[in-house]
Amino acid sequence: MEKVYYKRMRKAAFTLPCAALLLLPTSFAQQQQSTPMRTSALDSHEGMTIAAEPWTNLALYKPAFPKKNPYSFGILAIRVMLRNETADSIRVNLSRIRLSLILEDESRQELPSLTSEQLADAVFSSKVKDPSRRVRLPIPLPSSTKIGHDKNWTELAKAAEEASLRDGVIAPHSTAEGLLYFDLQGQFDLLNNARLYIPELVALEKNHGLLFFDIDLSRAASH
Repeated sequence: MEKVYYKRMRKAAFTLPCAALLLLPTSFAQQQQSTPMRTSALDSHEGMTIAAEPWTNLALYKPAFPKKNPYSFGILAIRVMLRNETADSIRVNLSRIRLSLILEDESRQELPSLTSEQLADAVFSSKVKDPSRRVRLPIPLPSSTKIGHDKNWTELAKAAEEASLRDGVIAPHSTAEGLLYFDLQGQFDLLNNARLYIPELVALEKNHGLLFFDIDLSRAASH
């Protein structure tokens, strides 16, 4: 597999604790409204604040995934909050978000997030992951898996979609929040040197691109 190398163009994001409001109209979102984000990872500039909380505790997944827990199958959820303090709507290209990892040979790999369907495919096509077992690095990228889509698969894909970060346009003076999913193949120790990279944001009325967000996740894992 081709390894991805790149250079950062500015200093690392500063880190501060934060609490977040939710706008997702789901029962899971309603449960999370009273739960502050336990994070020390955020970046803020040009009137936009993005905070991230990697979920490394099985219990955090249970409200959204009461039957099949993605974390048991090596998949990491990152709870992301986006706060727009400007008078302009801001569009975030969710498909361009990457989890940036430093591998054993000091090269970097950028993992794309999983769709709800890819998450369900990954869970139902694999066994429970043993975090002590090493996997091939770089981590294989998501791919289409030919498996049956039964009732259980559909329920899991629906749960993942409802809890996910779905709205890529943040209205003025508002907040959006949800989960991003990354298949780490159970190698959660890679979070010790990982960043969430969000490169494509545009203020719509002004047609102005914002500087990318680069969030250090190394100190933000939940315990």
